[in-house]
Amino acid sequence: MDTITISEVRLSYCNVLKPSARPGQDAKYSATLLIPKTNTAAKAALDQAINAAIEKGIGAKWNGQRPPRIDICLHDGDGPRPSDGAPYGPECRGMWVLTASASEDHKPFVVDGSLNPIIDPRMMYSGVWANVCISFYAYNSNGKKGIGCGLVGVQKLRDDEPLGSTVTAESVFSAIPAAPTAPAYGQPTAPAYGQPAPAYAPGVTGYGQQYDPITGQPIG
Repeated sequence: MDTITISEVRLSYCNVLKPSARPGQDAKYSATLLIPKTNTAAKAALDQAINAAIEKGIGAKWNGQRPPRIDICLHDGDGPRPSDGAPYGPECRGMWVLTASASEDHKPFVVDGSLNPIIDPRMMYSGVWANVCISFYAYNSNGKKGIGCGLVGVQKLRDDEPLGSTVTAESVFSAIPAAPTAPAYGQPTAPAYGQPAPAYAPGVTGYGQQYDPITGQPIG
């Protein structure tokens, strides 16, 4: 397999750590590569690799004849989408657009700048910049003849603003000041309601009236 490495590529629709499937299709690892048009060396390398794949495809896929129409996987981000004629998103302006993929049983390697494997999905999202290793191949499928792009490996270079409709807590909420510490509330002690106790003393057996302790007669 002939491969080329393209530097300084921004990744969109990034599914390089876990395969994803569209309805009715097999799961694949994939990423859309956004290649700045200012990178003329990368464009020259892409054109050369695509032409080489076409020449191989004439004998291997197209019965020795060059098709009058060949679908090429490299597109102009400033032009219309070939699928529906709609414009590409703003992130594609000034870019060459190329989708690369790999089957579920051919997982691409994904490493950081020190060549350490990346396994944390939070590190690989749509918007990061990377070096990519890709290959081109000819196909003849469902009446279409063209050149596809295989994803071999990715080396993350740096972070950038995420692409798409990513929503974070910080983007939609403001921090709420912490409330002051509440006092320790509890059930207050109930007062002892009722008739006040009389002050008893020797010779006192009632409320207000005093009696002689010897004779038992009222005093006064």
